Amino acid sequence: MRKSSFLAALVCFCLPFMTIGQSVVDVIVNSPDHNTLEAAVIAAELADDLSGDGPFTVFAPTDAAFAAIGEETINALLADPTGDLANILLHHVVFGVATADNISDGTRISNLIGQNLEFKINDSGIFINDANVSVVDIKTSNGVVHVIDAVMLPAPVKTRVDGTIMDVVSTSPVHTTLNTLISAAQLDDDLSSAGPFSLFAPTDDAIAALPAEVTEALLADPTGALASVLLYHAVGGVIESDHLSDGLQFSNLAGRNLTVSITDDGAFINGAKVSVADIFTSNGVVHVIDAVIVPPAATTVLDVIANSPVHTTLASLVGTAGLGDALSGAGPFTVFAPTDEAFAALPTEVVESLLADPTGALTNVLLFHVVAGVADTSNITDGLAISTLQGQNLNFAATADGVTVNGINISVTDLKTSNGVVHVIDAVLVP
Repeated sequence: MRKSSFLAALVCFCLPFMTIGQSVVDVIVNSPDHNTLEAAVIAAELADDLSGDGPFTVFAPTDAAFAAIGEETINALLADPTGDLANILLHHVVFGVATADNISDGTRISNLIGQNLEFKINDSGIFINDANVSVVDIKTSNGVVHVIDAVMLPAPVKTRVDGTIMDVVSTSPVHTTLNTLISAAQLDDDLSSAGPFSLFAPTDDAIAALPAEVTEALLADPTGALASVLLYHAVGGVIESDHLSDGLQFSNLAGRNLTVSITDDGAFINGAKVSVADIFTSNGVVHVIDAVIVPPAATTVLDVIANSPVHTTLASLVGTAGLGDALSGAGPFTVFAPTDEAFAALPTEVVESLLADPTGALTNVLLFHVVAGVADTSNITDGLAISTLQGQNLNFAATADGVTVNGINISVTDLKTSNGVVHVIDAVLVP
């Protein structure tokens, strides 16, 4: 439809009057700046829908906005008018009336394809998903139209496969070995249960790269060592690829942490590259990885302290007090580990007095930092009090800012070991 410059001026001058009795579709059809949107709405067979009762809020990209995405993209969309094109158009439509006076900075509104549109308001104006709202509140008989200067593209729709995580593994042509190992470890029923789980699934090639003697040793203990290695690849809950960030850590079903690293080459989990991400299932998600994640050798709370670059003083004091063997024992223990800087902050005469009585005063202070049992952050609550091996209580406070023990900040939490857990604290606890 061709519109004259006179009509354009008339629309701008008389807009509040001309939209009376007109639908959101009529506004688009009669606008000189929305020829492409008009053609797209008609091609997508959405004109009748958007002429219905509604009410609707339409964020209408101009012709210039469509031109900016390129003729090739527009032609591809027009080739699938009731599919991709309709999906993009409905991404610009909200059910209900969202006028400028009820939109604030940070407002989120779900559109007709179920994705959120987010508003930002600053000195430069109103933005929706980074598209500038150039004209607001063109009110119609069945809603309101806002003009925007860019086409908003929806996030990729997450594809789901039929069945469970085990169904994905058992039907994958590159996971035949993993399927066999999961069955041998008797974990197939678990990974078919409600979950949800996230599975980092090594390929046949990844498992084949293991030394033959390692694989044989695992198969010789299927429900023990093998199950432990497999559970190292599984996480409770759904971890999507867009939730992965460099340095992120999360606990696996073996009770140990997995660490994410993001580089120019992609996302890695403990050094294994994620080659295929986000295979969503009825009970979680599968990510394909190109290597087997090998659990580190069992470490004790003492190993964590001894190998930490910020706990050299604590390691030395534990040795001086003769507590090394005890903290390498079965436990379990929870250790609140002051850093070197924490010890350096103590007055010199205090440290000297402790060192003068290693099996008395020093041991007493060190045992005030140790609790029998595993007290990880999942079971530490605000107001909790726990008795230490020294016999006095530690008192915890849990807030939105973190967890403190006796008023001291726990800076690193839940370093899990074979005989307990270590938390790093930034001051020495004084009994």
